[in-house]
Amino acid sequence: MMHKRLAFIDTLRGIAVLSVVVQHVFEVIVEKHPTGAYYWPIHDLFGYYMNFGRFGVVLFFFVSGFVIPFSFPDSATPVRDFTISRFFRLYPAYWTSLVVGLVAMYFLDSKVYPLGQVVANLTMFQTFVNVPNLLVFYWTLAIELLFYVGCTILFAMGLLNRRFTAVSIVVAAALVGTAAALFVENRTVSSVMEVGLNLSAMFLGKIIRDTVIGGKLRWSHVTICTLMYAIFAITLSDRRFGGVYHENFFYSYSIGSAYVCAALVFIGFAVFGERMAWRPMAFVGVISYSVYLMSPFVMGFIDRLVRFGDGPLGWSIFLALTLALSILVSWMTFAFIEKPSISFGQRFRSARRRPVVPEPALSIQGAAE
Repeated sequence: MMHKRLAFIDTLRGIAVLSVVVQHVFEVIVEKHPTGAYYWPIHDLFGYYMNFGRFGVVLFFFVSGFVIPFSFPDSATPVRDFTISRFFRLYPAYWTSLVVGLVAMYFLDSKVYPLGQVVANLTMFQTFVNVPNLLVFYWTLAIELLFYVGCTILFAMGLLNRRFTAVSIVVAAALVGTAAALFVENRTVSSVMEVGLNLSAMFLGKIIRDTVIGGKLRWSHVTICTLMYAIFAITLSDRRFGGVYHENFFYSYSIGSAYVCAALVFIGFAVFGERMAWRPMAFVGVISYSVYLMSPFVMGFIDRLVRFGDGPLGWSIFLALTLALSILVSWMTFAFIEKPSISFGQRFRSARRRPVVPEPALSIQGAAE
């Protein structure tokens, strides 16, 4: 397995995280600033037709599916080494975000959280013990952890890289999830099905990789699985977020289109590979985890402390400043926390069992990190 980064994957990460930031900025604009005649055009774009935040998150899920199943090292203890690498990749930056978030919430809203909730959130497993996230956007990390656990179990069973494992998972999830959405009217069931849909996006990312790199699958497999995933997404979104439009940015059209568009964009990038790479966006992609974790606090401080006036010019300045400062702060957390933590974690990995053998590659690329 090669460890060369794919620039087009980092470009996708950059698009994903900026989509999330733009969604959050415009939600603040619509909810907290006078928008007048612009209210409905903005709200329709970001809430009725396309939720760019969910689009970005699902794009991240596709990237994880493309990368994570191939991150188990060819070492004496691959599961242990994978676990160590994921821990040092995720937790130090996450803990930094938690500390910054607690301080930000205290100074911005005089908000203090119960110690038990804080301790539970330190584990990143708070969702699984029914403890609320300190910050709402942490919900995606629980999905990532579930995927890591699932991949680890499949790897230990020798099933992860079997030809039709991911195909079987996506097809089964689509059939069960679509049926449940159609015939079971229960909020808890629909929440569980939404988790299944997110995991399906990840395994569909693996199917796409198995098609474009290595040639284990064919485009017919991608087509069938994507179609079933899209039907699952549209049906579940209609049942979970449909009905009366409450102007809350979550509606059947906006959520369903986010899942479908994320799949189409990811497939487009995978088809053309490194020709889709764009260096500035790939740079944002490299630091995207920090951008995701830190940008809400940057946005919150800018919104509270700086006034640009309302109207398109003021909103544009608010957006531009949020993006610029989020990237700056995130580059710092990447350089001083994420990167050193990843390097430190590599010290605990065992030696490889045999030399690296490159797998068949798409155009000039190797496997992503």
